[in-house]
Amino acid sequence: MEVVEKKTKKVVALRKIHETAVIHPGAEIGKDVVIGPYAIIGEHVELGDGCVVGPHVVIDGWTRIGCNNKFYHGASIGCDPQDLKFKGEKTFLVIGDNNIFREHVTISRGTGEGGGETRIGNDNFFMAYSHVAHDCRVGNHVILTNAASLGGHVIIEDRVNIGGLSGVHQFTKVGKMSMIGGCTKVIRDVPPFVIVDGVPARVAGINVVGLRRNEIPPEIRDEIKKAYRILYRSNLTIAQAIEQMEQQLQGYPEIDHFIRFLRNVERGICR
Repeated sequence: MEVVEKKTKKVVALRKIHETAVIHPGAEIGKDVVIGPYAIIGEHVELGDGCVVGPHVVIDGWTRIGCNNKFYHGASIGCDPQDLKFKGEKTFLVIGDNNIFREHVTISRGTGEGGGETRIGNDNFFMAYSHVAHDCRVGNHVILTNAASLGGHVIIEDRVNIGGLSGVHQFTKVGKMSMIGGCTKVIRDVPPFVIVDGVPARVAGINVVGLRRNEIPPEIRDEIKKAYRILYRSNLTIAQAIEQMEQQLQGYPEIDHFIRFLRNVERGICR
């Protein structure tokens, strides 16, 4: 659909929707949206300005999507959760801005027993065949490499990189700026700023490259290294490590976040 401004005679494209796309009349579609062949947009979908929906993409359920997101061929967004307890109740998927969903990515809505909502932030990159299950929370600037999968209720903090074919167990938390190697099985919480790898996942060191790329100053990187040594090299319990960190380390926001993450661990941490 196009409109023509009367004064300038300039053609302004509001939407470009392929004739084979199926869009429910109840869906809310923003401006400058592109919807490709055979895409399906459900009744309760809100699609923000500037989004691009590729061919054969399905966006359904109570799904609210921000601006400038791009969905590639065959993605399934807002589908029913893969949970036997789900009985068709009204649940939600909320997606922020500037995310990329490559071919055949699947993102499930929440469940009634899990808070009713799956939430994804901004500027994330979901590579082909990756999966986000029901009731997950994904932050900002996260990368899920090809075929990486998140189980239900997983929390992924900002700027996490998850390698291809990796699986993150349900109810697990992954701390910010951490990195999960390819083909890794994550069954315990991953503290911020570390690298884990293997089956099951084991800590392999600090994500030094990630810290530098995110412009963490050298003095804070040094404090993170000290926190790492206290947690992993001192044979202390988590509670003992927290106490020692509070006594010995500078009160940088990153250190405060590291300690706060450890206080909220419920499944144990990768060692």
